Amino acid sequence: MDNCIFCKIAAGIIPSTTVYETEDLRVIADIAPANLGHLLILPKEHAADFTQLSEEKAEKVMKAAHKIVKAMKKGLKPDGINVLQNNGTAAGQTVMHYHMHIIPRYENDNVNVNWTPMEPGMDAVAQAAQATKAALEEE
Repeated sequence: MDNCIFCKIAAGIIPSTTVYETEDLRVIADIAPANLGHLLILPKEHAADFTQLSEEKAEKVMKAAHKIVKAMKKGLKPDGINVLQNNGTAAGQTVMHYHMHIIPRYENDNVNVNWTPMEPGMDAVAQAAQATKAALEEE
């Protein structure tokens, strides 16, 4: 996409600190990190979110994430690592180009990736799960 900043970064048009690259993706240092070492996995082919990413590309992203997490664990020695991805503005996505965050975590680092658990009851939980199950069966 012409106006997509992540397309330009993934293509190498906009400079970045690249940690890993394949024919299909580029892993870069986030310039506004949650913690130092925070990386982004960017597919080179534009997809606005996870639903637009092909299954083949999704597999390649996950394989890269696995490789990066292992290297981050060895290189930075964090106490933990978040592997996360947001879909849509309501979920916190700010750039509409699919990307995955790999964030090194440290005790008391003040990075927040949490929520207040609901207590909707088992009927409501089952009903919500059934909506996704029904959609799967339609495929």
